[in-house]
Parts: sequence; C-alpha cells; structure tokens
Amino acid sequence: MGLLIGFTTILVVIAAGAALAHVGVLDRRSQRTLGEIAFFVASPALMVVTISQVHLEAAAANLVASSVSLAACFVAYVVIARLRWRLDTGALLIGALSSSYVNAGNLGIAIAAYVVGDITVVVPTLLVQMLLVQPAALIVLDRITGRGEGVAPAIRRLVTNPLTIAAVLGLVLATTGWRLPAPLLSPLEMLAGAAIPLMLMSYGAALRLSPPIGRAGHNGEVVVATVLKMTVMPVVAWGVGVGLGLDDRVLLGVVITAALPTAQNIFLHATRYRVGEDVARETILVTTLASLPAALIVAVLLG
Repeated sequence: MGLLIGFTTILVVIAAGAALAHVGVLDRRSQRTLGEIAFFVASPALMVVTISQVHLEAAAANLVASSVSLAACFVAYVVIARLRWRLDTGALLIGALSSSYVNAGNLGIAIAAYVVGDITVVVPTLLVQMLLVQPAALIVLDRITGRGEGVAPAIRRLVTNPLTIAAVLGLVLATTGWRLPAPLLSPLEMLAGAAIPLMLMSYGAALRLSPPIGRAGHNGEVVVATVLKMTVMPVVAWGVGVGLGLDDRVLLGVVITAALPTAQNIFLHATRYRVGEDVARETILVTTLASLPAALIVAVLLG
C-alpha cells in the first residue's frame, strides 16, 4: 500500500501541473519560474532538513553498492550515447544523469520507510548524489553554458550553488549532531514542504507544454537511459551487494533504491541550463511509470 500511495501522490501532483498548463494558468514562462523557485529556495531547504536528520554510521554499509551501480550506469550511457549519437557534452551529461540519478530524496525515503522499514538505506545514494554527482554536474553545466571561464569561476559557482551549500550544511549537522534552533528550523521545514510540489508541478506543466512522448526526436536516448536505469542499475546493485555480503534488509534497500525512477531534479537542472530537457522529461516519465512494477518485483524477490 505504501508503494501505491507514494506513486499515486507523485502522479496526481504531476497531473495538477499539467492541468494548470492545459487551462492556461501556467505557460512556459511561469513553468520555468516554478522550477527556479524550487532550485533557489525550496530544494535547498529540503536538503538541509533531510540530510541533517540521517544517521551516517548506520548508512555506511551499502555505500559501495550504491555508488558502483550509479557509476556503472552513468559511464555506460556516456559510452553508448557518445559512440551512437555523437552528443554534445550538455546533452550527454543530462542523459547520463537520467540513467543513474535516482529519486532518493523524495520517493526513496517513502518507499524505504514503507517497504524496507528503515530510511537509512537510501542515505548513501542520497549523499553521493547530492555531495559528489550533483556538484560535479553543475560545474560542467555552468561551464558549457558560458557562465564564466577557468577553474576559479567554476569553484566559485560550486561553493555558491544553493543546492551544494544546503547539502554540505545538512551533512555538517548530521555529522556533529547539532540541531537548528526552532525559529530557523520551522520556516525551513515549511519551505522544504514546497520543494517536491513545485518540482512536480513544473514537470507536469512541461509535459503538457512540450511535444508528446516520442515526438521530440530523442527516442533512442530515452530508451537507453530507461533500460540502464530500470534494469541494469538494480542488477548491478544486487550483484555488488551480494558480493559484499550485505544482509537481507540492507540488500533489499540497496536494490529497491536502484530501481527508483529518475529524480525530478534532473529535469530541474535541464530546464535551468536549457539543455537535454526532452530526454530528461521523457525518461523521468517512463521510469516513473515503470518503477512501481519494478519495485514490487524487487520486494517480492528479496523481501
């Protein structure tokens, strides 16, 4: 029931954004504005609140399996897409992220709580994505979109990026055990609550305002990203987890996290940097629809 509720909630909010675009309340400009608000305000608040509450020592066991499965699919997409379509760096990066960057901070936490009974199983993936993969990707995206030249501007953009700052702050809080005072935590929690609806509604509006699935001319890239995300990534996670001797509960958590759909914030980044939007949008939709049966299969086989 938890799986069904989680996926139904996401689809309903996406549908709300699509409906608002259909009736003219949201146009392309306002759809992007929703994404900008999420990027600069609500998502950083969500990162601080979420990461600050995890127990790092309990989450260390599956770090290797989570990282290897992510890296394997990322590299596989880069190799395949570079050889097959000769994509430019921006499109290549967004496609690789779409094939490997999971919805750990949103749907992952809910599924971990309902199916595995322990939200710490998604923490390694969440931290690797937020503290390593995402900052590196943002440096590259900033650089190729012409926002400055050289290493110093890239480092400056990294340390001033709101999502990176929020992830580091959350990690410091989690490591030290410090807790934010209530007058600061309360507004952060309120802003954090807006992040997922803003991202999902922006995504739903983009679906309605963009060409239908399959008509944007990137079917090959979407198929490759989807197969890597929904098939290869869980299998690699399972293989590495078994090889490391992870116990049944942790192994279930690692594999079911790998079987999550592509995170909506990949589309947020694609929109923000005006690159790879079609591939990100369509891969997120296809993997979201495919991930419910995938998660159910994983739960049956390993639960």
